[in-house]
Amino acid sequence: MLKGFIIVSLLFVALVEYGVYWAFFDMNRLPTGEYLTEEKSPDGKYTLKAYVTNGGATSSYSVRGELVFNRKGSKTKNIYWNYREDTANIIWTDNNTVVINGHTLDVPNDKFDFRNQ
Repeated sequence: MLKGFIIVSLLFVALVEYGVYWAFFDMNRLPTGEYLTEEKSPDGKYTLKAYVTNGGATSSYSVRGELVFNRKGSKTKNIYWNYREDTANIIWTDNNTVVINGHTLDVPNDKFDFRNQ
């Protein structure tokens, strides 16, 4: 009986934690925003597009960076999300490293999300 209660309790906690992550931290649920700029990687494999979102009267602007896989049918992935920014300075240092507003990311695996800092 106790073992069953513990298992059900752990499953419930895991479900709540996933719900919180999905609702507040999932980078796939970020607002689209308005297009700012884009830069292609030196080898043309990736394009990083930047968008600015207006948080309304109660919050500041934010910048979202979207990585486009040019050779895989234009698949996209959000890799950058930072609060209190309204511009994007994108510099590719090599084929797989991009610096966005001073944050260095190794694409396609790294992400920067201010909510996780």
